[in-house]
Amino acid sequence: MKKLFLLTSSLWLTLLSGELLAAAKIEADAPALLYTGRIDFTDKKAPQLSWPGTSIKANFTGTSLGLVLDDQKGRNYYNVIVDGNTLHPYVLEAKQGEHSYEISRALAPGKHTLEIYKRTEGEEGATAFKGLLLDDNGKLLSPPTRPKRRMEIYGDSITCGMGNEGADNGRDDLASEKNNYWAYGSVAARKLDAELHTICKSGIGIMVSWFPFIMPQYYDQLSAVGDNETQWNFSRWTPDVVVINLFQNDSWLIDREKRLEPIPSDKERIQAYVDFVRSIRAEYPDAQIISALGSMDATANDKWPNYIRAAVKRMQTEFNDKKLDTLFFDYTGYGQHPRVAQHIDNGEKLTAFIKQKMDW
Repeated sequence: MKKLFLLTSSLWLTLLSGELLAAAKIEADAPALLYTGRIDFTDKKAPQLSWPGTSIKANFTGTSLGLVLDDQKGRNYYNVIVDGNTLHPYVLEAKQGEHSYEISRALAPGKHTLEIYKRTEGEEGATAFKGLLLDDNGKLLSPPTRPKRRMEIYGDSITCGMGNEGADNGRDDLASEKNNYWAYGSVAARKLDAELHTICKSGIGIMVSWFPFIMPQYYDQLSAVGDNETQWNFSRWTPDVVVINLFQNDSWLIDREKRLEPIPSDKERIQAYVDFVRSIRAEYPDAQIISALGSMDATANDKWPNYIRAAVKRMQTEFNDKKLDTLFFDYTGYGQHPRVAQHIDNGEKLTAFIKQKMDW
């Protein structure tokens, strides 16, 4: 993990980054920047990134690189991937407020690639991206090619990548160890060369969450920061494949914690799942929908998978929905959130399933 220097004052800029102080500023609305995800472009010179996996890509020339970010809470982390070095990215810890960050002052002359990738979720707040800093001779090149295939995924902490970089016997809740880049959906999207939108929140459920709102109230937001009134325009972007990996938190909160009273019947649990999937189907009539679950203990037995199976069978029968399938990730017995190795395994399983279904 490469440590980034936070440039907090003009003196610090002068001492650490004289090149960046006089650098060429690339504004956030430059046409050669490639944005991915649900991003709020209300202010085109300061687009807001809030969902995990939202990203900015660019091709550029120059020997130095910096970023300008304005972070809401000072709790977000980003992978800054230069020249495709995904195994050893720069990991940027955003500080609250607007700051410039030096990524490198020693790049080789010539062409370079850049990806800025939000590791964390809406729980950590939003970040306004305010541009790149290149050296005086640096410039943006034509943007990277946008993938033709499209995936969208709805999920909870598993999908976000909560704790996936933590030690096996370590903590499970640190923002610094939450890395959506290595969550199973992101792994699958890269293997499939698909553009991915990730809509997830740790602790969320379909019927009940660890907080006062549920995914049916959250899935259509433009901003991931809490329960809010922003609205995503579904016509802006239509996926070929939608993955829904929910019910883990419902299983805990209903069966173990008894947080939902009266306790819903099996019929009510199935109906709640049907209602949510049908809301997604209403937005995407032609998408392949994969109703998934796992790989935490909701798949330790058949109880909650069977609710999903029953819901899917009902939708296939009652609504003649032929583009709807199930996929379950095995519970390994590990008692915390899956780590990166398990995400990679699950990502490979999802990849194989989508390849077979979509002939990709």
